Amino acid sequence: MITEDMVRAALKNVIDPEIGMDIVNLGLIYRVDVLSDGRVVDVDMTLTTPACPAGPQIINQARSEIEQLKTVYQDLEDIKINLVWTPFWNPSMMSEDAREELGFF
Repeated sequence: MITEDMVRAALKNVIDPEIGMDIVNLGLIYRVDVLSDGRVVDVDMTLTTPACPAGPQIINQARSEIEQLKTVYQDLEDIKINLVWTPFWNPSMMSEDAREELGFF
């Protein structure tokens, strides 16, 4: 069965093209739920800003990376990507490694 850790690992392949870092370490993934015995993945995510020009690309790539899990977990039927703005993203949401790499201390 698919787990939250597997989904987060897949989402680490999604790179914000403007920042050059994955969306998990950037802190853009707020919630990952695996429901219905692994048939549904439901993700709450945000962007660094509502006006992010790469937003549609990032969301599509996130869906695509999760869909790739179907090659092993064929029970996966539905992927829900919810774009949320609460709480509003800020640099403190990044992983420690991301803050260090980008110079936020």
